[in-house]
Amino acid sequence: MEIREQQHGAIKALSPQGPICQADAAEFHKAVSAAIASSMGRCVVDLTATPFLDSQGLESILTLSETLSDSGQFLKLCGVCETVREILELTDLASSVEQYEDITSAVRSFL
Repeated sequence: MEIREQQHGAIKALSPQGPICQADAAEFHKAVSAAIASSMGRCVVDLTATPFLDSQGLESILTLSETLSDSGQFLKLCGVCETVREILELTDLASSVEQYEDITSAVRSFL
């Protein structure tokens, strides 16, 4: 899995290219954890190029959300497609993350 990284001032944006499934969930988790650590929690995950998640992908998002929650922050997602949005809602993860339409809105939420 390719994970593109962009810097928006003090905020890191990660964009996984493709589904977050069992084979790639550990790589995704490691990349986002590193971005969270290096940006003091100011991280956005852009899911525009992510058509779906499996249980491992969901577990990664849940773990990352809990890590940020411990420091009073939220995991911020943007560009979530309808399929992923439904998965998050059905598993009650939607309330654990902040969702934005696009990267610009997500980055501005830190201001």
